[in-house]
Amino acid sequence: MAAKEKLTIGLVAKPGGTLGYKTGGWRTFRAVIDHEKCIGCKRCADSCPDGAPYECAHDGKKKKFCVDYDYCKGCGICAFECPVDAIEMMKEEK
Repeated sequence: MAAKEKLTIGLVAKPGGTLGYKTGGWRTFRAVIDHEKCIGCKRCADSCPDGAPYECAHDGKKKKFCVDYDYCKGCGICAFECPVDAIEMMKEEK
């Protein structure tokens, strides 16, 4: 968690971001990427508001993406945007 900054007159606070807050505990569904179907187009990473999908491997022809579950809220935008339906939203088991 990001450290809180005491604001004083004239101070300009740093912009906030989601990388300082692990929000993965909120989710009800988790994104699971089928690497056999994935074409490495990066739409999942570009569409995620929290930047949870990331390039985790490259097999020489295409990129492989994984999901950082510390930040994935399970919103499903990545699954909706995937052109080859390589992402399935699975019920989170806690």
